[in-house]
Amino acid sequence: MSRLGAKIAYKPVGLLLGAGAGLVAGLVFKQVWKVVANDDDAPNATDEDRGWGEILVAAALQGAIFAVVKATVDRAGAVGVRRATGRWPG
Repeated sequence: MSRLGAKIAYKPVGLLLGAGAGLVAGLVFKQVWKVVANDDDAPNATDEDRGWGEILVAAALQGAIFAVVKATVDRAGAVGVRRATGRWPG
């Protein structure tokens, strides 16, 4: 399979994996927030009862978790495409 073919074959896989990564990252964040903040609900940016510090820490933590999960899933997907096609999808 050509490099372009591998890249095209990875597109739908990447989309599905990305959606799944978002769901997993959200679930992981909720569990981590429960432990870190001793609170069942993470703050929303528009939550009037929460301070700036708490909102920004929650946003940073959520972003970090999402980035790690997404990178892990993207890398695993690319490795899977290489195994299936013999070519790296990038």
